[in-house]
Amino acid sequence: MLRVPSPYEEDRRRIVRERKVLMEERIRHGNRIKGLLFSQGITGYDPLRRDRRDRLETLHTGDGRDLPANMKRQVLREVDRMEMLLDQIKAVEAERDAMLAEERQSAREVVMLSKVVGIGPEFAAVLWGEGLFRCFDNRRQLAAYAGLAPTPWQSGSIDREQGIGKSGNPRLRSTLLEMAWLWLRHQPASALSRWFNERVAQNGGCFKKVMITALARKLIVALWKYVRAGVVIEGAFVRP
Repeated sequence: MLRVPSPYEEDRRRIVRERKVLMEERIRHGNRIKGLLFSQGITGYDPLRRDRRDRLETLHTGDGRDLPANMKRQVLREVDRMEMLLDQIKAVEAERDAMLAEERQSAREVVMLSKVVGIGPEFAAVLWGEGLFRCFDNRRQLAAYAGLAPTPWQSGSIDREQGIGKSGNPRLRSTLLEMAWLWLRHQPASALSRWFNERVAQNGGCFKKVMITALARKLIVALWKYVRAGVVIEGAFVRP
């Protein structure tokens, strides 16, 4: 059954979504700068460093020439646009942190999410704003909304699964897949991490990408139980 979010719930998700768009634009500008310099035989330049403008003055092409004037001006304009994006990202992150700080005073679930090691401000904002604020009757509804539920296929006496469907919330799904990899690093002693390592070891180290999707599904269900019923994830480290 479709549950339409309120205007406030829909509007609060704009901050997280805007940050993702800005991050994608920043990555594109950074890659474009590196590509322009690489065409002149220049490698190792990091446009995100604070001394990016000073380093640009000292660059030389692969054959020892100074950076061509028009190329240099184009790169500087790219740097100008990227710095504007960096300022906007900082402003959006400040709004996000202020929103989370306000919700920590009123929303018990946001406080609980922020205490789990491995879940930072961005993950907490996406988890709560894109999925966990909704009401789900069971774990299958939650997995389907996150785009991590299996797709059944039936024809006569044939009944089988066609793999994971991707018809859910794409922002929540991509964040969960990223968080699943980080969960293995920050929560190695948890039951979910041990389950993943055991299953991968049984397959000789193969099918990691398939298993990480299964881990993401288990992780969102475990976090849903944690924030709704207070069921602590087995073996996970939670800040006091």
